[in-house]
Amino acid sequence: MRCPFCGNVDTQVKDSRPAEDHVSIRRRRFCPACGGRFTTYERVQLRDLVVIKSNGRREDFDRDKLERSIRIALQKRPIEPERMDQMISGIVRRLESMGETDIPSKTIGEIVMESLARIDTVAYVRFASVYKNFQAADDFDKFVSELRPTAKAAEREE
Repeated sequence: MRCPFCGNVDTQVKDSRPAEDHVSIRRRRFCPACGGRFTTYERVQLRDLVVIKSNGRREDFDRDKLERSIRIALQKRPIEPERMDQMISGIVRRLESMGETDIPSKTIGEIVMESLARIDTVAYVRFASVYKNFQAADDFDKFVSELRPTAKAAEREE
């Protein structure tokens, strides 16, 4: 592992233990060249995934990109970081276990929306506004009204 401080490629592992998410290994490392200490995380990767964008372009799946978009949707929401990490790990496991290495970005977006809908409706709407490319306030209104079909039915009965 390359030292982030001096670039030395000969670093030493001083301590290894399961990370808090129990899906990765946390390693404390030491660089004998500069004396720097840093932490790395290792995860099991079942297969290399390729994302097929809506325009047909292909790019390697990036867990960090997925995590950033979910963190933005959940920003300032009352969701524990552990819950968020579990959700992200669950999404990645689901993608890896689909049996395909090429996954359309639409499939990833739908899985993320499904996961967010289960834990926080505000984050779900935030993510959907970007994913579905909302252009006006009416788009939000229409989307939110579709979330509450039982409320509209109750209003009509009154």
